[in-house]
Formats: sequence, structure tokens, C-alpha cells
Amino acid sequence: MSLPTTAESDALLPQLQQIRRALHSAPEVGLDLPQTQRTVLDALEGLDVEITTGEGLSSVTVVLRGGRREETHAAVLLRGDMDALPIEEETGFDFASTNGAMHACGHDLHTTGLIGAVHLLHSHRAVLPGDVVFMFQPGEEGWDGAGKMLDEGVLEAAGVPLVGAYGVHVSADQPQGHAYSRPGSYMAAFSRFDITVLGRGGHAARPENALDPIAGGAALIGQLQEYITRRFNVFDSVVLTTGMFHAGTAVNVIPESAELSISVRTFTPEATARAEAELPRVAREFLAAHGLDSRMSFETILPATINDDTEAHFFLDTFADLFGRDRTHQVPFPRAGSEDFSRVLARVPGSYGHLGAALLGVEASEQEVNHSPRARHGDEALGGQALFLAHLAARRLHRELDRAAAEPSA
Repeated sequence: MSLPTTAESDALLPQLQQIRRALHSAPEVGLDLPQTQRTVLDALEGLDVEITTGEGLSSVTVVLRGGRREETHAAVLLRGDMDALPIEEETGFDFASTNGAMHACGHDLHTTGLIGAVHLLHSHRAVLPGDVVFMFQPGEEGWDGAGKMLDEGVLEAAGVPLVGAYGVHVSADQPQGHAYSRPGSYMAAFSRFDITVLGRGGHAARPENALDPIAGGAALIGQLQEYITRRFNVFDSVVLTTGMFHAGTAVNVIPESAELSISVRTFTPEATARAEAELPRVAREFLAAHGLDSRMSFETILPATINDDTEAHFFLDTFADLFGRDRTHQVPFPRAGSEDFSRVLARVPGSYGHLGAALLGVEASEQEVNHSPRARHGDEALGGQALFLAHLAARRLHRELDRAAAEPSA
């Protein structure tokens, strides 16, 4: 088995750091990332790969054909997201963004690490027993870029079945060179629950002659929290947070209505379905008991990110083999954040995990989390990130080759 080596990834590191810092200094938000797309295309120029760009978004899909592909007729997908956040950067980097957006979630490293994986696997393509699809995705930060790339056919790009799909996410507050994942539920589903409480306005001094939607909405928040603790299994938990509560125009007026927007995080399809069915009913009946009418909508934005058990162990074992078991962590609980790579994992067995990327030399007490304007990701481990992604693809294809060889011939 010919696989990329640490020496190859170390040699690639300076080039990857240069690309990462260029991306970091010019972040773009959403689905339209023309400069980011151009950087990716320039970094892949001259390689023997098939490249297509998106029609409705600035995606890049790359297919690398393996020289031994006829032995498996299979492919593996690797994904890196490319978009930034609308945050004013405060890192102090000499390559910091000044355009009002920021790679505060580390997607500049995701993009660059995937570019590195293309280069490493390209050097070994002659002996690769299958194809690799590289999914450079815009719009992860609330734009469902993954869903849009699926609609445009990224899973069919190689023309052969995908047998595995893998992605990584860096963390600004975890040590460089460490990996984190787990079998099963790994990240939460995200649902949005919007409620308009309809009351009857009046004078603040005479609440008995009005129907106060603020009081009803405030009481509802506590009621929903209590319902979750009493009716949902604590080991299949629900995280409910009211992120917006708007009402009123004056201090001496009881308003006609109040609006709440609630984030609901669940970790299994069963809990997601129950939340969607039960929480609106509880809210409607609770408000009605207070004489209040209501309008509401409940929408599941993203499903839970659920790792295939076998692929999650493969993900962690591959990292441990490359970088040591002491740097490899099977976490006990899922993360409550959400991720649109969940859409890929709902269609293809695979695994997702996190890689530490804290800036070297910064004390843990001074590290800030992803999405902070002061989140500082180091890029010294970019070569290792690229190497890990490349090995996930190559080893999974070799596993498929072994499986095909073990099957009795027709």
C-alpha cells in the first residue's frame, strides 16, 4: 500500500500556510465566494484532476481518478467548507481581515487542508484503488451549502458509488495535533421554533383589562424548559434556548403581541421528531390557558450529524496510527452545535470529527472559542491535517479493495 508520508506533508506545509493566510485575509460570507473559489482553483492548477464549479453557488468539486479504480469501482468523499462569518476581526494577526468578515470558525484551514489532501493523493494516484471526490463547499454557516451541493450532484460526481465520506472541523480552543470524535450522534440537529403571542393591548397600570403577551411569553419559556426535563429522556437530551424575545414600544403600554425565536437542539431523529410534534402543542395549549392566542412555526433546519460506528472507529484509529493514541480522543458526549455535513452522512456512511488548532504559545485561559472575534487558529498542523484527510481516503479505498478481493468470484 503506497500512502502519502509525513515527509511529503511537511514539505507541503509552507505552501499551505501561505494559502491559508491569503484566505484568512480575504474572507467571504455565504454562498457566493468568488475570490475564495479562485484561490482554490489556482492552488489546483496543473493537477491531473476533473474540476467542476457550482451553478447556484461558488462550490468546487474535484474528482481524482485512481490508477487502480477498476479494481473497486468505488469512491470516497472528503469535504472542506470555505465560508466566513460577518464578524469584525480582533485577532491582531498581521494577515487579519479588514473587510468586516472573519474566518472565526477556521474554514480557511478546512479549505487549505483539503487542498493539501488533493496534492498528496495526486502524487499517489497511480496506485490508488478508486476515486476521491473533494467537496469544497460554500455556505456552511447557516446557508445549507451542503444541501445545495447535493442538489447539484456532488455525491454522483465520480460516477461510481461512494463508500465513505469524511470531514474535519478545527477548534481554536483545543491543542494542535489532537483529534476528537465518537461513534453515533456527534453533533446536534438544529430546529427553529418561532412563536407570536397574541394578546390584547392596554395601559401598564391596568393589566387586568388587557391580556399581556410579554408575561405569557416569559412564562412559556420556563414551561418549555420544564416540559423537556419531565418528558424527554435525559440521555437523549434536548437543548432549548430562546435567542430572541421582542415586544413593546413604550414602558407604560402593554403591547398587542410578543415574538419569540427559539433554538432547539436534538441528537437523534427520534428526539427531533418528538420535539417538532410536541413543543408547538404544549406552547399553544399553555398560552391558551392564559387567554392568549398564538401563531407558530417549527422548522428543522439541519438533521443531527450521526457518524457510522465503523467509520468513526476508522477515523480515530487512522489518526492514532499517524499521530499517536495519546492525541486521539473518543469523546463521551455529542456536541450541541450543528453541521450541514450531516446531510452527506445521512446518505453515505462516514465520520466527522474535530482537530485542535489552538495558536501555539497561548495559555488555555486566553484561548477563545470559534466564532469569537478573537478566535486565533494556528496553522502549524496544516500538513498533518492534509495528511490525515489523505489517509482517510486512501485507507478506506484499500479497505474496499480488500473487501472486493475477499468476495467469491461470480
